[in-house]
Amino acid sequence: MPKRILQGTVTSTANSQTVTVQVVRRFKHPVLQKTIKKSKKYRAHDEGEAFNVGDFVMIRECAPKSKTKRWEVMTPEMLDEHNRMRAEAAAEAQKIEEAAHEAEAAH
Repeated sequence: MPKRILQGTVTSTANSQTVTVQVVRRFKHPVLQKTIKKSKKYRAHDEGEAFNVGDFVMIRECAPKSKTKRWEVMTPEMLDEHNRMRAEAAAEAQKIEEAAHEAEAAH
């Protein structure tokens, strides 16, 4: 199962190797049809303590690192790997779609 990836802003770096990331999501209320903003804070593992308050980061799910940490901040290497995997998946989906169109045209 793929790991969830969220985007947010670092709000705290008080603990060592940990950052608090605030993730804001927007959605339309089902009845009122009004756009609502909700936010949630996640504690994420920051191995190199490279991020500061106000930085925009991406975090991904991981195995529990401590009592409250279930996320890790994505490093540039992780982001490159993630983008490469997305590109490969898109290319594979494109090939499947083209094969389906060819098979449909052959009928």
